[in-house]
Amino acid sequence: MKNSLLKGLMVFLTMLCTSLTYSQDVSGTVSDSSGPLPGASVLVKGTTNGAQTDLDGKFTIRNVGSNAVLVFSYIGLMSQEVNVAGKTSVKVILKEDSAELKEVVVIGYGSVRKKDATGAVDQLSSKKFDNVAAVNPAELLRGKVAGVQITSSSGEPGASNSIRIRGNSSLRGGNGPLIVVDGVPLAGGDVSSGGASLGNGTSSAKDPLSFINQNDIESMSILKDASSTAIYGARGANGVIIITTKKGKSQTPELTYSTSYTTSNFYSANFKVLSADEFVAATPGQTANHFGGSFDWEKEVLQRGSTINHDLSFSSGTDKSNTRLSLGMANTDGIIRNTGLNKYTATFYNSNDFLDGRLKVETRIAYSNVKDQRGLTTDNTGYIGDLLSSSLYWNPTRSVYDPAGPAGYTQVSGDYVNPVHILNSYSNKGDLSKLLGSITTTVKLTDKLKYNMVFGMETSNSTVKQQALPDIIIQDFATATNPADLRVYRGQAAVSTDQRINKTIEHNLTFTTDITKDINLNAIAGYSYYNYNSNGTFVSAKGFAATQTNLLDNMEGGIPTETRTGSYKGLVELQSVFARASFSFYDKLNLDLTVRRDGSSKAADGKKYGNFPSLGLAYKLVDGKEGLVNDLKLRVNAGKTGNTEFPRNSSVSIIEYNGPDQFNVVNNANSQLTWETTTSYGVGTDFTLLKNKLTGSVDYFNKNTTDLIIGIPSTSGQPSPQGIKYQNLPANLINKGVEVSLNYKVIDTDDLTWDVSGNAAFLSNTIKNLGASNIYNVGSIAGAGLTDSFVQRIQDGYPLYTYYLAEFTGYDANGISQYKGGAPTAEMLDKQPLPKMTAGFSTSLAYKNFDFSTSLYGAFGHYLFNNTNIALFFKNQLGGKNVTPEVANSVQSTSDANTPSTKYLEKGDFIRMGNLTLGYTVKGDVLERFKMKSARFYVNGSNLFVITKYSGFDPEVDTNKALNGIPSAGIDYLSYPRARTFSVGLNVTF
Repeated sequence: MKNSLLKGLMVFLTMLCTSLTYSQDVSGTVSDSSGPLPGASVLVKGTTNGAQTDLDGKFTIRNVGSNAVLVFSYIGLMSQEVNVAGKTSVKVILKEDSAELKEVVVIGYGSVRKKDATGAVDQLSSKKFDNVAAVNPAELLRGKVAGVQITSSSGEPGASNSIRIRGNSSLRGGNGPLIVVDGVPLAGGDVSSGGASLGNGTSSAKDPLSFINQNDIESMSILKDASSTAIYGARGANGVIIITTKKGKSQTPELTYSTSYTTSNFYSANFKVLSADEFVAATPGQTANHFGGSFDWEKEVLQRGSTINHDLSFSSGTDKSNTRLSLGMANTDGIIRNTGLNKYTATFYNSNDFLDGRLKVETRIAYSNVKDQRGLTTDNTGYIGDLLSSSLYWNPTRSVYDPAGPAGYTQVSGDYVNPVHILNSYSNKGDLSKLLGSITTTVKLTDKLKYNMVFGMETSNSTVKQQALPDIIIQDFATATNPADLRVYRGQAAVSTDQRINKTIEHNLTFTTDITKDINLNAIAGYSYYNYNSNGTFVSAKGFAATQTNLLDNMEGGIPTETRTGSYKGLVELQSVFARASFSFYDKLNLDLTVRRDGSSKAADGKKYGNFPSLGLAYKLVDGKEGLVNDLKLRVNAGKTGNTEFPRNSSVSIIEYNGPDQFNVVNNANSQLTWETTTSYGVGTDFTLLKNKLTGSVDYFNKNTTDLIIGIPSTSGQPSPQGIKYQNLPANLINKGVEVSLNYKVIDTDDLTWDVSGNAAFLSNTIKNLGASNIYNVGSIAGAGLTDSFVQRIQDGYPLYTYYLAEFTGYDANGISQYKGGAPTAEMLDKQPLPKMTAGFSTSLAYKNFDFSTSLYGAFGHYLFNNTNIALFFKNQLGGKNVTPEVANSVQSTSDANTPSTKYLEKGDFIRMGNLTLGYTVKGDVLERFKMKSARFYVNGSNLFVITKYSGFDPEVDTNKALNGIPSAGIDYLSYPRARTFSVGLNVTF
């Protein structure tokens, strides 16, 4: 007994001494590719002994065994294990883990591991954004996500973008996705006044997403199918984009500063007009049209644009609180003189934990102010034209300056306008202030049950001020007759305002439990209420004295009888209940069941509510295996979503007061109007192959939209109300397609990495069951002799917006246009404006401190109608006005009629180099010397080239040529040219 005790004591003392002898302190530094990494976790494997790195990325852990293994980890980076092996100092560099970045994706009302998602969801993190400031966050998605097409209405700073996810699901408006920012669904639509017409067309509104600063975005999730979008019910038919903004990550204070300077210039692959010498050579014998001058529209109207960006952010946190504050400024001068945009942003985020982490309160505030200046560039100017058209048709041998002319400019006639005179005597300035704020409260009721409440407020105040000075002489533009002296006076000023106040209130309960060891449940149920309130005013004055130059501040100086005022106010309410149950069986099978019931004040009585269910199923055939096939998952989904994007009050009559006891019905109401419904299904697969080097997905989808909403002009006479009547059609719009996304890690070593990514989408759509008698003319065009002309139709059995044109076959011996069948008779063509294929490609390469990335994208299989050519460039113009070299050299006769036909229909295929970036990351002693955590310099080029046969400014264009409330697609008319840009920038973190 005594010997046993003695032996036991000796063993214990030996173990203790051995432990004391071989335990040690280990210190070192943890870095990533940018430099020291504060807040990284260091843990002795198999124990709770650990530490976090300090501001300089340094750490110390005490009592570490000589053979212990240290585990280093940081969010978004690959974990790394290091065997101590008796060392007392360890230096670790953590590498980016793109797979882990995609591991958790944000979905509606929560997040899910990418490997468990049953729906088609793509997520783009901030690390994938190009290093050049984007006025609109949507531009960051261009060419990056399969099935997502971004098309700018023009190259104007802040111009709106058309966003299409898996094609068009509606005949008219409402084809854009729902945008959700930090859990708050935006109202959508324009948030600024577009500017009134002063007699020469209207200018378009600015993009509603331009208030968001790119540098404040953490990630963007794109939800594409019913399994992922049905949780948003009546607004999920066109997909959902969820924008998540940044929070403070580090527990040590962190200050980040970014700046860039961008220069831009006009770039077009194929477009040009005649120079002065070319014009003279092309018009022999027309000496009356040769004035000896030399006008170059690019030098007189265009300029070298520029953008200066500054962004400053501060973040800090503790175990129980987190704060981030950012300020941003971007000042842009457009490539057309006297145009530009100044954008100022400020954001604030704060979160606090209370009651031992059971209560969390998050506050977000985002404010922006956007000031823009535009020229007289419009979507629907007539034959006289606007700034761009007058620049292009101006005789290049005629000087724009004449000391004897009005204000020193050459004046030709009321329908032949001096572009430089317009440039300097017309102004259009907008001022938009937008605030998006939310408070999110999360209460952990039990370990399995959580309550969440979101209150959001979205406000915007927009003012657009326009004035045309009295010295501009344009036919039917800003002119009025004074009844007092019967003299004609010119000049006009107008002010338009638009105010929006949108409220969001959401409550939901989340329940998570393990039903058995192998069956897990995550369920959510909630209630939502949205209130969208808008109002606006308009005032204009016309007919000023010739000497007046500041009309906006002296509107009472116009002719009293020419003052016009107007106002409007509207309210839309939505309320919903929703639920989702997500099951996981044996970590192999995932099942999502979703249902939402929506009610909208827009729909008619008795039709205000709709139910939108969905089912998603995913099965992991291979999960985390070694070898050639590492992961393989199959997905199927089906469900219904809705669309209520038609004007408010379309289902009820509106009465207007017109004096004592005089009331008129002023809208064409439809008491049976309800929302569109899209039923969809899809199958897909996600995979990882070749020892985790190749990842990708393939999806097939089919969407069937019923109860299609369309606006039909009134055909009845008085006293029936005039205007467009919105109604549901007994037809189907079928969209289907295939999407492919691939990413391959070509090289992945400590010093050299190389990734290649590509995506493609193949799309088709068809109208069915519309009926042979239901035909809708769409796609209006403008120009001399083109009043009430259109070039597209919606017709049974054809794709949306199919071209309806006479087929041009060439010129006869006399230079007269010839057409199929003889006379120029329009017919439905096998040509459409919507691309049949979109594709994107990107690659990134990093070697030690240097990094390189580039992206290309394109669209194929579609046609563009060149409204600019038919309006301006035909042989009869040559001489008095300028034309393109193609027209000057053509055999067309000057007596040839200018008829809409396939002569002006061109292939829209293009491949564009979106961005090219070269960067250098500073490391080593320089960072320590200046107390910096990281520093990176870069140069960037955007729109460096485009490969296309299209003859206009740019093939990536979509001018708003709506007809009877139905939008067009693929029509190019005097769009603001797209710029080619070059940038230099610096990102520094302290």
